[in-house]
Amino acid sequence: MTESIDDLKDAEKEKMETGPRPRARREQRGNITGGLVLITIGVIFLLTQVTGFYINNWWALFILIPAVFKLNEAWQGYQSNGRLTEETRNDLLGGLLLTTVAGFFLFSIGWHLFWPLVLIMIGVGALLNGRS
Repeated sequence: MTESIDDLKDAEKEKMETGPRPRARREQRGNITGGLVLITIGVIFLLTQVTGFYINNWWALFILIPAVFKLNEAWQGYQSNGRLTEETRNDLLGGLLLTTVAGFFLFSIGWHLFWPLVLIMIGVGALLNGRS
């Protein structure tokens, strides 16, 4: 019995040494996403200074940072699995919810429209979760 356990340990160690390392790729893409987010915010601030373009609630742009990361994670999960897993669906819905909140602040949309949109997103999430 100890031989089989030792064999399993050796096989697992070998698999870990030769297996792919998806975290490194995810971290690299996270760096790319973070860089793109910072560039976009910088361009918006530059446009504000140069052209007079002004966003009343500019701080809402910072709500978009985690939204972009969540949407990126959803995209990566979809690409790696070829389908929408539960984690991918949760990342997608979280990113969409944060994007919606940021949009409401950025464009000064009345909050009376927010709750119907949240109900629609929850319904879409329930449909996607019930599909798998």
